Amino acid sequence: MESKLHLNQELIDKARASASRAADDVQGFIDVHTTVTVERAVCRLLGIDGVNDVEVPLPNVVVDHLMDKKVLSGGVAFYIGNAMAEYGLTPQEVAEKVNSGEIDLTKVPVHSIDEIRGAIMPVAEATAERIRGNVAQRNAYFEEYGDKEGPLLYLIVATGNIYEDITQAKAAAKQGADVIAVIRTTGQSLLDYVPYGATTEGFGGTYATQENFRLMRAALDEVGEEQHRYIRLCNYCSGLCMPEIAAMGALERLDVMLNDALYGILFRDINMQRTLVDQYFSRIINAYAGVIINTGEDNYLTTDDAVEAAHTVLASQFLNEQFALKAGLPEEQQGLGHAFEMDPNVENAFLLELAQAQMAREIFPKAPLKYMPPTKFMTGNIFRGHVQDALFNIVTCLTDQRIHLLGMLTEAIHTPFMSDRALSIENAQYIFRTMKDLGSEIEFKKGGIIESRANEVLQKAADLLEEIEKIGVFATLERGIFADIKRPKDGGKGLDGVVEKGDVYFNPFIEIMKGGSK
Repeated sequence: MESKLHLNQELIDKARASASRAADDVQGFIDVHTTVTVERAVCRLLGIDGVNDVEVPLPNVVVDHLMDKKVLSGGVAFYIGNAMAEYGLTPQEVAEKVNSGEIDLTKVPVHSIDEIRGAIMPVAEATAERIRGNVAQRNAYFEEYGDKEGPLLYLIVATGNIYEDITQAKAAAKQGADVIAVIRTTGQSLLDYVPYGATTEGFGGTYATQENFRLMRAALDEVGEEQHRYIRLCNYCSGLCMPEIAAMGALERLDVMLNDALYGILFRDINMQRTLVDQYFSRIINAYAGVIINTGEDNYLTTDDAVEAAHTVLASQFLNEQFALKAGLPEEQQGLGHAFEMDPNVENAFLLELAQAQMAREIFPKAPLKYMPPTKFMTGNIFRGHVQDALFNIVTCLTDQRIHLLGMLTEAIHTPFMSDRALSIENAQYIFRTMKDLGSEIEFKKGGIIESRANEVLQKAADLLEEIEKIGVFATLERGIFADIKRPKDGGKGLDGVVEKGDVYFNPFIEIMKGGSK
């Protein structure tokens, strides 16, 4: 892509190299650690499901058993595979007997590693085949219907009741939505377990459960078949159960996942060691399942100033890109995030927003960029809000953003009504239709406001990444460089769930899935 902004390619390469080396430093830590939720994700991918008589998920039962015995460093695959080799049981049967107290995994006679792998790898391969089948099913839909060109309209449902969500989602799809995001109930990111079954109670959103994923996927397939287009399904692969939710999404054919390397650290006070280990396995799973991840840099601008902190958004995009690549997740599946969040009272704010969006498109040309609408400066004045959303829609059109989170004129008043949503869709579709090729017709003034702004942000981001490379990602987070939020390396939630890997440790799904969708 030829740069309309005349960006310095050497500076881009320098920033990317700094981000890569900073991520390499963290990867050294990731490679020798696991977490309770990584191991629970392995359990789920091995087919362990359900809850016991006090509603504790069986993956938690197994992992807690090994934690209590202080042997989780060996990994669940080793201990479950050993029990399978000894007793001829399935992983589900092993889990049920651990729950009943019939099996203590630490007291099972230890088989050879070849016998253990011989027992467990066929199960892991069968799961991988199921996920490959989901990828094939998605691809078959695209082959039959084609895929939409231009921005994908992304709408949310957030009733708290999965069945009401389905009604809302079907309506949104018929109104023109291309991606349905089921907003997760407030606080679920801080639960160190995944709830079970279909749920009808949530606050500000609906619980992410595998059954809820299955129900919504079936509903969107139904309406998609009626409309002869594929409707993508999105949920939240973040929080203390990040890789587990990735596993559930892979099994139920979700298409998009909110999945940021740093978001949980900054905005949910989840321990950085825990999050950085968890994001790696979650992204390996998402890569294999053909899932597009959405990163959360847009959130930085809710706590920091969009004009002054623009370079931190770009720096974080570079880091998220590198962490994703190290997990085998290709650029084509990286929905790097940013937002139209500048104060409307700032002179030439539209030009600055345009510069930021065009810069992101040029630096990450293969990424299906995720662009967030104005929220911070929405006041409840629906007329002004509708104009702000229109300007946001124009920037998306001019700069070829891919995942377009639809702005709502009633933002800051209430959860959008279906009528609000219809007006917002009409606004976006009008602009996307009438300005379809305007971006290719426009050149930016050399040395002008837009070009100068983009190059200034790039220079600051490159300088920041050079500093991050020197001090490391952990120290960067401790100093509050991103989103103006400081987090201690040994603080936050979930640190007690981080474990150093032992000599016998292996994860069959990293072995099978690393390298992306097959």
